[in-house]
Amino acid sequence: MIFVSGSDEHGTPIEVEAVKRGIEPKELTNVMHEKISSLFKEWGISFDNYTRTESETHKRFIQEFYLQVYKNGYIFEQEDVQLYCSHCQRFLPDRFVIGVCPYCGYDKARGDQCENCGHLLEPTSLLNPKCVICGSTPIEKTSRHWYIDLRKLESEITKYVMNNPNFDEITRSHSLNYMRQGLKPRSITRDNKWGIPAPFPGSEGKTIYVWMEAVLGYVSATIEYFEKKGNVDEWKIWWFNEETRSLYFIGKDNIPFHTIILPGLLLASRSGYNLPWNVSSTEFLTYERKKFSKSQKHGIWIDQALKLAPPDYWRYVLLLNRPEGRDTDFSLELFEDIVNSHLNDTLGNFIHRVLHFTFNNFESKVPKPENLNEYDQKMLSLINESASLVANDLDLIKIRDAVNHAIDLARAGNKYFNDTQPWVTIKTQHQKAANTVYVSLNIIKALAVLMEPIIPFTAEKIWHMLNLKEDIHKDSWKHITKPLEPGHEIKKPEPLFKKIKAEDLRRKLQQILEKSEHR
Repeated sequence: MIFVSGSDEHGTPIEVEAVKRGIEPKELTNVMHEKISSLFKEWGISFDNYTRTESETHKRFIQEFYLQVYKNGYIFEQEDVQLYCSHCQRFLPDRFVIGVCPYCGYDKARGDQCENCGHLLEPTSLLNPKCVICGSTPIEKTSRHWYIDLRKLESEITKYVMNNPNFDEITRSHSLNYMRQGLKPRSITRDNKWGIPAPFPGSEGKTIYVWMEAVLGYVSATIEYFEKKGNVDEWKIWWFNEETRSLYFIGKDNIPFHTIILPGLLLASRSGYNLPWNVSSTEFLTYERKKFSKSQKHGIWIDQALKLAPPDYWRYVLLLNRPEGRDTDFSLELFEDIVNSHLNDTLGNFIHRVLHFTFNNFESKVPKPENLNEYDQKMLSLINESASLVANDLDLIKIRDAVNHAIDLARAGNKYFNDTQPWVTIKTQHQKAANTVYVSLNIIKALAVLMEPIIPFTAEKIWHMLNLKEDIHKDSWKHITKPLEPGHEIKKPEPLFKKIKAEDLRRKLQQILEKSEHR
């Protein structure tokens, strides 16, 4: 498996922000790429290659790729009417213009997409357009651009969307809705200065539209990964071998780019690329019943979140609350409830009680089981059942179900420990208490493995307290049903979680926001 992604650096939002700050876009993206890369590490997101679209590998690949598509006859050029700001003396592509959405009437629609209704737009389709830099009303002016003719690929793309058995209903319905009016040519070039220079004859001064090159970054990120490893041709195995599966995780507003645009581009190259095996899309996550909005300062951003609570708290709650199938809402009160009940009272409490009891009553060693009763055997079987359920959930990309099935094992472990009362049986039935501890320790070991994709930092702590030498982040799944050896010594346990209060987090968040405003 290879896990790749990268910073999408060539969009007009970057150029707009750089213009407002009076700096070069590259200066801004250098800072942001490092910050984002660092935050991903802090959140425990372990890419094999987190690259950037400013990489030389990506730029070279994009230009070579589009020259091939051009030679294959899928690209044509034409004169277009574009919006032009006479005051700024620049064309206004995408985010350089804002106006009223012609579909839903949203008055802050961008020139590339309406964030309210999700429709893909062109700047000229906006009503009452304004330049985002100076606020003036633009004029219309002609400019020559290059287009990919998706009409020539429509039958192949339609067949792909209709016959892909892995797409869920959200992904398929969004794709078909986009295609209902028929596929139209999509502009490949822009009049931006910031971006990858277009390679077509006569296209000097033009750059490749960000979404037409960013989606191909999955390929270039794979190429770059193997270049770094010294195996420059091995990337082809991952993109041309029919047995390879590529899986994409996106929000629903990006579905067309991954189910229509990306497959269309790969098909147009006529090189035999594997098309996306599946595109796992989510609905929207709202914050306290409203959309996240930086401009309105409504939401919690990933750098702020880590100042409020450890990353595993956020990972667990967000994955449990993942908007699969419908929009879901997040609040600090929900965060408090799940952290305190699931992590602290269920998972953390069970693990600490068992390890503490083992440390105090069995010289920190795994006791030897003898004559396990039906309840004991049932709990050991539950480990296998839980592993199968979570594995199946992950295979089907039902992440919420995977989290629920993992925490269910902790709940069952808690109940088992309470029911068998080893603190009582150890006084008169030492072996019965030993059996309870043996079973419970193996449940904890399984929980560490099941929770590793969800809360990796905590899983590592559990693994460390169990004094296991293997790397839990590498091939740990094969150890999930392997029982702990009697006599194996565990380390002194430490609490894994602390309870939180929403009101304290809200107060701290307000302080963070006020501090950032004063900078």
